[in-house]
Parts: sequence; structure tokens; C-alpha cells
Amino acid sequence: MSIKPFDRPDTYYESPVLTFPEPRSFSLSIRATALVFEDPKSRELLDRLERIAPSSASALIIGETGTGKELIARHIHALSERGNRSFVAVNCASLSESLIETELFGHERGAFTGAVSEKAGWFETAHGGTLFLDEIGDLPPSIQVKLLRVLQEREVVRVGSRKSIPINVRMIAATNVDLKAAVQAGRFREDLYYRLSVAPIYLPPLRERPGDILPLAHHYLRIYAERIGQAEAHISPEAERRMQEYSWPGNIRELENVIHYALLVCPGATLRPEDLHFSAASTQQSAVAPAAQPESDELERALRNLFDKNPPSLYDLVEKTTISTAYNFCERNQVHTARLLNISRNVLRARLIRYQLL
Repeated sequence: MSIKPFDRPDTYYESPVLTFPEPRSFSLSIRATALVFEDPKSRELLDRLERIAPSSASALIIGETGTGKELIARHIHALSERGNRSFVAVNCASLSESLIETELFGHERGAFTGAVSEKAGWFETAHGGTLFLDEIGDLPPSIQVKLLRVLQEREVVRVGSRKSIPINVRMIAATNVDLKAAVQAGRFREDLYYRLSVAPIYLPPLRERPGDILPLAHHYLRIYAERIGQAEAHISPEAERRMQEYSWPGNIRELENVIHYALLVCPGATLRPEDLHFSAASTQQSAVAPAAQPESDELERALRNLFDKNPPSLYDLVEKTTISTAYNFCERNQVHTARLLNISRNVLRARLIRYQLL
């Protein structure tokens, strides 16, 4: 974790910048690669983190995609007494149900076909340090039960073994879904939710902490200007105003992309409003809301025409066309597409794979 003061030639920001140890390695990730604490809400959050960090209490970070949840988790780890120990980050949504059990808890040799040697899980790897489970809401029910037992007993049992292994791990989880609603819907265990959320942390989206927008913009401006060899780069007052008025549905990750793109297309050393390429999805959302009924009638007519033709696999055709059109409309950005369709990114990704759109 890197924390350093941030400045620019004409303005000084007192708050620190949080970045990954090697930010360039995350340049193609959807995660936020930097955080600042200039906005009052962010300063309040930083104070809360500093009070939570010294304990070993489990923490649950709640925030939208691209807000910087892993950076928050790493900062808690760095401020704790475990700061010089291992920090292990696992994205639960990236693992299949058949893999996640062995990844988390490990397995013994011969436990299943292909297990030619024993393997320690992430809990054992993080022993003495911190284990960060991102997108915890995507854990299947069977794994939720085993995770709860590990947190209660402070020991793991590898797949294919009957021997328990003591562990000393601080758990930090993160989610971009409403876990309380998931509990009520029966998709997430209530006892596990309370076990994870001993210290709940709400990470506001960028639109709710506008004081962080310009410090982050100038941070990324400096980073990318340096990468492309541009000695001096500035943001015009009009462009700054546009950025402050924008809702940033993709949060910090989107802001980084906007600055990067603007630097590439800007003809001079000053970014102009026309250089800023904002997501079309967010502007379309506000535009369609008041006129939902005409669009609904138009869609119904299109569906009736399809019903008359009675093509094979009609439902798959409608779903694939909807997913494909929205994906291309959002310039093949999964975060924006999921937000436009009001579905989770994991559901979207599964549909993209199903219809071979990735």
C-alpha cells in the first residue's frame, strides 16, 4: 500500500492518496486504483478506518463497483498490527463453486481427480495476516456454511482430510450488493452476515463525495501524462466543471478511463470539455425514465411481431439480442452494461459467456 501527499502546481490537497503497490499492474482492471480523502465524507471514512484497523474484528466493506473497496481493505491491514504480514485478496465471483472450496480451504493429495499433491488454501496462506474476500455475496450456500464454521472455530479442514488446521486470520469481506436483502431473500445466511459485519464500512460512490473528484482527476492526469511523455498537462476550468456535474456511474475506475482517453485525444496540453468521453449509459438512464410508457409500447409491438414469426428458441433470441445490444451500446463495458440492465455484473458475465459475446 502506497500513501503519499498529493499536489498539483496551482492547488494543494492535504489528503493522502492510496494506491496499490504496483498500480500499473492494475491498469486493465475494473477496480479503483487510487483513493483520496479530500471530501468531508471521505475524511470521516478515514477516521473510522483508523479506529477500526487496530482490532482484529471482521470488517464488511459495502460499496459499488469501482469505489476502491480493496484499497480500503489494504489500508485497514496496513494500519493494523498485522501490517507486516501477508495480505491475501480473493475474488469470490471469479471462482466456480467446484473450485472455490479447494481454493479457500485447500485439499489433500487424492482428494479428487487431478489432486496429485496437497495444497494449502487461502486461509492457510494468510495465516497471521489478513484475508480479503471480495464479492462475498456471490458465495454459493454450501460454501457459506463452511466459511461460517471456519470463522467460528478458527480452523480449516482441507478437502479430503479429517484433520483440522488452526488458523489466525483477520477476515475482511466486501460486497456491491445489499446483503440484508440477500438474507431476506434466502440467498445469504443471516448468521454469516452478522459474523462478517462486526465492523461494517460503507464506502460512498464517487457522486456522493464530490470533493474527491478533482484531486483524483489531477492524480490520474499526472500519472498518464508521465506515461505518454507529456511534460505538462492541465484541465481547463470548463472541463473541471463538467466532471463535477457528472454522476460517475463507473466511479473511480471510470474517472481514470476518462482522464486517460482525454489525454490521448487532446490536441494540446489542456484537457477541454470535448475531450471528456463520458458513459452514454448514465445519460440515457435519466433521459428514458420520464418517457418509459412509449418505449414499453414500442417493445411490445416488436415482441408481437416476433411472436407472429415464431422463430426457434425465441426466449434465448430475445435475451441474447438484449444483452448484445446493451453491451455494444455501452462500448463493451461490463460495469456500465450491468448498470443499464439493472442486473449484477456476475449475471451479465455469465450471459456474455453463454452467448459467446466475450
